[in-house]
Amino acid sequence: MKQKSMQELQKEVDQYISGFKEGYFSPLAMMARITEEVGELAREINHYYGEKPKKASEEEKEIEEELGDVLFVLICLANSLNIDLEKAHDLVMNKFQTRDKNRWTRIDSKGDLSNGRD
Repeated sequence: MKQKSMQELQKEVDQYISGFKEGYFSPLAMMARITEEVGELAREINHYYGEKPKKASEEEKEIEEELGDVLFVLICLANSLNIDLEKAHDLVMNKFQTRDKNRWTRIDSKGDLSNGRD
């Protein structure tokens, strides 16, 4: 299956949402939805990697599905605010590669640790 770019994902979500009279929810409502979905993701991660086992009555869900739910609502929020997520990603990566470039211990091309301050 061909990988989709973020722009393609944003367009796909927009076409889907445009098929409904209601359209996008308000930014505040979508923020609440993102919070809800992140909570569900946290719950699944806690079940898989934490100390909280699932109850017998709880539906089996995958972390992948929960991440997909978060991504969908995040794309909806970005689309409703006319934000290009590829551009947003580039802005954040530039920040990490400049301001935060020496914050963590780097691994050089040989696999050795360096402090990034040589």
